[in-house]
Amino acid sequence: MLDYIVEQTNLYIKEMPKLERKKYGQFFTSKETAVFMAGLYDIPNNVDKLTILDAGTGSGILSAALIERLQNNSIHTVELTCYENDEKILGLLQTNLAYIHEKVSFKFNYRVITENYITNQYLGLEGNLAYEDSVEKYDIVIGNPPYKKLPKEAPEAAALPDVCYGAPNMYFLFATMALYNLKDNGEMVYIIPRSWTSGAYFKKFREYFLNNCTIEHIHLFISRSKVFKNENVLQETMIIKIKKCINHDGNIAVTSSANNSFDDVKVINVPYNIAVSGKDYYVYLITDEKELKLLEKFRCLKDTLPSIGLKMHTGLTVDFRNRELLCDEPKEGTVPLFYAQHLKAGRVEFPINKTGEYVFTDKAGLLQPNRNYLFVKRFTSKEESRRLQCGIYLAHEFPFYELISTQNKLNFIDNKEHNISESVVYGLYVLFNSTAYDMYYRILNGSTQVNSTEVNSIPVPTINEIEELGNELIKSNDLTEENCDKILGSFFNEQNRRSEKVS
Repeated sequence: MLDYIVEQTNLYIKEMPKLERKKYGQFFTSKETAVFMAGLYDIPNNVDKLTILDAGTGSGILSAALIERLQNNSIHTVELTCYENDEKILGLLQTNLAYIHEKVSFKFNYRVITENYITNQYLGLEGNLAYEDSVEKYDIVIGNPPYKKLPKEAPEAAALPDVCYGAPNMYFLFATMALYNLKDNGEMVYIIPRSWTSGAYFKKFREYFLNNCTIEHIHLFISRSKVFKNENVLQETMIIKIKKCINHDGNIAVTSSANNSFDDVKVINVPYNIAVSGKDYYVYLITDEKELKLLEKFRCLKDTLPSIGLKMHTGLTVDFRNRELLCDEPKEGTVPLFYAQHLKAGRVEFPINKTGEYVFTDKAGLLQPNRNYLFVKRFTSKEESRRLQCGIYLAHEFPFYELISTQNKLNFIDNKEHNISESVVYGLYVLFNSTAYDMYYRILNGSTQVNSTEVNSIPVPTINEIEELGNELIKSNDLTEENCDKILGSFFNEQNRRSEKVS
């Protein structure tokens, strides 16, 4: 069954340009991924009836993989509900479902609902996710939801205000509604982007989602380009299996593979309270024992940057929007404009004969005091060995300026109320130039962007301990990653000794 449906889908893909399908956020699941997802369910034998929901069904690949698996489970009746409102693929979907109906060994009832999955459900919810009447519930939900950004005033966003912050993406609205459609103790398997696992943008969704289910399995793809065959999708994706119950005391099975052939799957069982942060509802994507031990090590740190009076901010000046204010040479009234390119081997070099290195403005929103900062690049490439790349900025090295500016592709850490000491800046450099903090951030965020919201949530030592780390770095006069690892390693060893004495 599945081979036939995949074959028909490939013919459709060849005939339908990707740009046309992209309008709907439509990307088709590969056969191998569909089989893997279908295999994640815990389905007992000799079930009388099983109800399944596949919203955003497309050509029916996921439904076919799941039903093909059910052939071995002695089920009497399967009832499948498909939501699909793309008129171009409805004919293929109906043909494929009729084909499945002919081939299965059990009683198979199916229906295709051509309404908008979110707004059609919303009419029954009356705008309230706690409202239960007249909403259908299913034993199993499977899905590859559309990946498409929506304007914040879109009907789908208005339907689910409890999980939206700013302009939402269709995929997490589908996941929200799918969880709502799941029966208590029912199971759901979705393939979705990794982006929801951290950051302020998805916090409301995470809060609803993680307070109403238990994550049982996460699968991560090491390669971005091989998840959706023939689709050239570079989105960071993951497969997630959840159960609609609250049982956060156990482990989450985290598997990973280099691609979608699933012939090299690695598995690690991660304690739920380490994988999921209760405060920020972050989901840490741990792939091996080394990363697990790292997160356990960080649990001894009780502070964050904001709790010790520091904070990471995004640079103030968007250069391409303020071209008329930029200058290549200094003149009366200009101040330095620092870019990521000014970070060199842990220091800040200025000037470097770059275009637009100075800004001529009196706009308060573009200016900041010439004080001590740790600068951190906001963007890195996927190929670079480090995600966190930083440089020490010391005010005394630029004595001719009372004010400076930072380009918005550069983050900076400071205290808004007063100047931080040089030792604290050096201590922050020890943290953010270490292998441990770079690895922590990669576990927290799979993207190449360093977001201030997430950095401000990372555990850090106390301000006095950071100052001590900085003094060690100043004494050694060695800004290499290896030396930062050595200094931070000694700090963690001392923390372990203290905790062992207490215990």
